[in-house]
Amino acid sequence: MIRLIGYFFGIGTVLFLGAAAVAAIYLNSVMKDLPDYEVLAKYEPPVTTRVHASDGQLIAEYARERRLFLPIQAIPDRVKAAFLSAEDKNFYNHPGLDIQGLARAVVINLQNLGTGRRPVGASTITQQVAKNFLLTRDQTYTRKAKEAILSLRIEQAYSKDRILELYLNEMFFGFNSYGIAGAALTYFDKSVTELSLDEAAYLAALLKGPANYHPFRHPDAAIERRNWVIDRMVENGYATKEEGEKAKAKPLGVHIRYGGSHLFASDYFAEEVRRQIIAEYGEKALYEGGLSVRTSLDPKLQIYARKALQDGLIDYDEKRGFHGPIDQINIAGDWGPALSEVTPMRDVPEWSLAVVLATDNEGADIGIRPPKDAAGKVEAARDRGRIDADDMKWAYRLKDGKKAKSPNDVFKAGDVVYVEKIADKDGQYRLRQPPEVQGGLVAMDPKTGRVLAMVGGFSYAQSEFNRATQAMRQPGSSFKPFVYAAALDNGYTPASVVLDAPIEIVSGGEVWRPKNYGGESAGPSTLRLGIEKSRNLMTVRLANDLGMNTVAEYAERFGIYDHMPPLLAMSLGSGETTVMRMVAGYSVIANGGKQIKPTLIDRIQDRYGKTIFKHEDRVCDGCNVAEWNGQEEPELIDSREQVLDPMTAYQITSIMQGVVQRGTAAGRVKLDRDVAGKTGTTNDEKDAWFVGFTPDLVTGVYIGFDTPRKMGRGATGGHLAAPVFNEFMQKAEEGVPPSKFIAPKGMKLIRINRKTGMEAAEGDSDTIVEAFKPGTGPADVFSVIGMDEYMAPEEILRTSPQASDAVNNGGNGLF
Repeated sequence: MIRLIGYFFGIGTVLFLGAAAVAAIYLNSVMKDLPDYEVLAKYEPPVTTRVHASDGQLIAEYARERRLFLPIQAIPDRVKAAFLSAEDKNFYNHPGLDIQGLARAVVINLQNLGTGRRPVGASTITQQVAKNFLLTRDQTYTRKAKEAILSLRIEQAYSKDRILELYLNEMFFGFNSYGIAGAALTYFDKSVTELSLDEAAYLAALLKGPANYHPFRHPDAAIERRNWVIDRMVENGYATKEEGEKAKAKPLGVHIRYGGSHLFASDYFAEEVRRQIIAEYGEKALYEGGLSVRTSLDPKLQIYARKALQDGLIDYDEKRGFHGPIDQINIAGDWGPALSEVTPMRDVPEWSLAVVLATDNEGADIGIRPPKDAAGKVEAARDRGRIDADDMKWAYRLKDGKKAKSPNDVFKAGDVVYVEKIADKDGQYRLRQPPEVQGGLVAMDPKTGRVLAMVGGFSYAQSEFNRATQAMRQPGSSFKPFVYAAALDNGYTPASVVLDAPIEIVSGGEVWRPKNYGGESAGPSTLRLGIEKSRNLMTVRLANDLGMNTVAEYAERFGIYDHMPPLLAMSLGSGETTVMRMVAGYSVIANGGKQIKPTLIDRIQDRYGKTIFKHEDRVCDGCNVAEWNGQEEPELIDSREQVLDPMTAYQITSIMQGVVQRGTAAGRVKLDRDVAGKTGTTNDEKDAWFVGFTPDLVTGVYIGFDTPRKMGRGATGGHLAAPVFNEFMQKAEEGVPPSKFIAPKGMKLIRINRKTGMEAAEGDSDTIVEAFKPGTGPADVFSVIGMDEYMAPEEILRTSPQASDAVNNGGNGLF
């Protein structure tokens, strides 16, 4: 017996040693291929970039994995308890492997052999960190062995809190959300600190399989799993039984927060910021870098800008009649599901989609598009309403040019249209339609170049093309102030007289005959009148006398063009540019001639809070001293280039005030403060502009079709764009103390005759006060720029009463 026992012992020893050797060889081969767990010390997961308005409101979020990194200290204990109860209750006690849990899993898996059930795991949180950070998701014994070895090593290298921190920030929760902070925002639109017991339990439940516990597709399974987690929390002492029962009685309460733009009316602004960040830092920085971007957007001004531009586009569009329905559906039976499939413009919430159910001579009965619930199902309720004939009269002008007599001629049953609810009439709606004409608006702080509001079209949902920054259009006469500013900066004065008469320009065998809008001409006129009345003929003569090379140089200084060809036609704004560039150019005039860099971004910080970009580049050496010891008050050093004489800036500003007071924008702009600006209208009324400013705010408006075409006679900058400017500025300046344009020291204010440009004589009735630089003043004799080459003196006298008066009053040297 002893010999037999010895025999079996020997065999067992050999087998044991053999098995040990095999295990050692296997583990050695496994350990050779182990990844370096020290990379966890440099953990930098993809983190969401967040874009904020100037007041801190969230505009947009951009991420491939919607994640916000939170240090473990910032995660509430109850939230941590939910995950420990759901995934690894012994986390703070085991060395990386839970032996009891592993044994339990082995027994269960042996019992399930041959049943086809998925093997039960016993992974600790540490093992899940090893798997998610360092390994693949292969269901193999080799991967499990690597996971176990790495878990033991990770536990030796890092604290429990650090491991839990990695886990809670890395895990996937569904809806493209990663990490507990991202999940809290995505599912409940809350920060982690605001989560209730039931909400924390549901998020912990999701880690078992987000798709299996989808809040809308599988709500019963989601609630069952959440309640199981709550029971474990009660069992582990993290919540009382009463708290647990109360939490289990609650619904899921999920409110999914999707990505993209969050601040109303900010879509165009947010998209421009997105493009700029990608251009400067690349896509990876935007979608994975966790940047914090503070923009210049003023949310209030943005809403005002959106409404003003939309009102202007709708007003023009409705005067041109009805385009027809946007769709047609079958209204037999339940029309709700079919109507719900028509996609509305999500950024025009004032409007609703509706289907025409019946028409009569007095109006139309309509059905309102039913909303969908969170699961995407059409709600059962069906709202109805009515459009009275008086609320759709503009639509009687049909697209084919015919005139309708009643709603019966406008609609057919099944037509899908937009409507807007009338506030003071229950169940009553006004007919609306997305305008075909488009436009752009930019509002800027002239002192800093910060873009405070920007609208790139009627609706971002209708068209993502940004007419404020991407549309290259001819500015027309709104470019003229830069021509006149160049002249004033080079020896001309506001009282200089230029001939306003027909002109022919011969170049390369071709003859160009520019004309004034309306065709008339006024003979010799001052520079002021040339801007106020927007005289093309005067501008061409002035540019020709000044030299187009000079005009081109100034246009590039102002940032209107990068490279402007010195062609005479360019003086009338025939070159293409953007609303943003025009507003930036006018800002130079408004701020006294300082060059500015337009910006939508004030500051960018990286994921660690380090500032990597700041728009404000002025220097203040003494602003951060520890204490005051009688030294001079510190001053901000403005190193920006002076691209225009401040006195010239004031002169052209004063002239443009006249545009609003008695020129092409007279009666269209009505503010309770100093305001200057210029209209612009291109050939055949294809583009309508108004760019103007007060001392503190510059705003530019453009209106036109995306594919340039005639907007119709009278569709000028004064009639279309100026009212939009006026509506916006009235709201923007509401409650802001009025300010005035102040003449720089040293300028002389002299009253002149508005017709001759000469100093006014006593008793003159048609006079105006003009600002002159030191060493300049009104002419002593009546002289006309551009006259001698194009018109005989006797013709001047015959066509120009003011010239004749000047001669009769002793104006020697007229010619």
